[in-house]
Amino acid sequence: MSEREIDDVTGVETTGHEWDGIKELNNPLPRWWLWTFYASVVFAIGYTIAFPAWPLISSATPGLLGYSSRADHAAEVAAAKAAQGKTLARIAQMPVGDILADQDLSRFASAGGNSLFKVYCSQCHGTGATGAVGYPNLNDDEWIWGGTIDDIYTTIAHGARSPSDTDTRYNLMPPFADGLLDTAQIGSVARYVASLSGIEGGEASPEGEQLFMDNCSSCHGESGQGMIEVGGPSLNDGIWLYEGSLAAIEAQIAQPQHGVMPAWLPRLGDEAVKQLAIYVHGLGGGQ
Repeated sequence: MSEREIDDVTGVETTGHEWDGIKELNNPLPRWWLWTFYASVVFAIGYTIAFPAWPLISSATPGLLGYSSRADHAAEVAAAKAAQGKTLARIAQMPVGDILADQDLSRFASAGGNSLFKVYCSQCHGTGATGAVGYPNLNDDEWIWGGTIDDIYTTIAHGARSPSDTDTRYNLMPPFADGLLDTAQIGSVARYVASLSGIEGGEASPEGEQLFMDNCSSCHGESGQGMIEVGGPSLNDGIWLYEGSLAAIEAQIAQPQHGVMPAWLPRLGDEAVKQLAIYVHGLGGGQ
């Protein structure tokens, strides 16, 4: 048996480990650290006995206390729903306009609509409802199908061009490049439309105006003010669904794009649609 090596400087026995001339001292661990470690081991064993811990094939050990965080969560959700039940029942029974007129109900519905909007609507309209190209901004006062609380409710409930709902909002702009107008005429009417809102390149020529009156005014109005009753967007302001440039207007006249909004009433139910309508109406542009 080899003799124990003692460090000359500290007088402490070494472990025999050495690296690059540096030797490891065999100092004992502090007593407080050892006792803390032992206590942690005892606590861990006790915890796994008292609470769910060890995974089994299809479940886990239940623990002697029978605690379940999932059961607690389910109970909290059930309690919250029970607390909201009376208010939701009132919302279900009242017209959406009456809900808006009731300050307490309106506040409750708007909060619920805010949560629903983030889950079901923000993917297209943005988290702030500011929209994007092809997706309307819901904060302004430009409404293709009307911005009253009843109009908004109907649009959310039945969607726009939704193939699954016979009451959906529906309009189609014809592709004028398919034999209705030639290239020069499309350019002329596009420049006229651009002139209505002061877009660069716009020109209010007599030919363009006449083409507009003959082909566009029945849906967009004689001055381009839009027609809510047929879902014709206004063309005389700075708000554009598919960009506000002369090239974009010309492309839309030639081969128009048509978005689709799903009908949410069958998916979410009347209570949720009413809450969404209250929330959207309160964003700032509701009429």
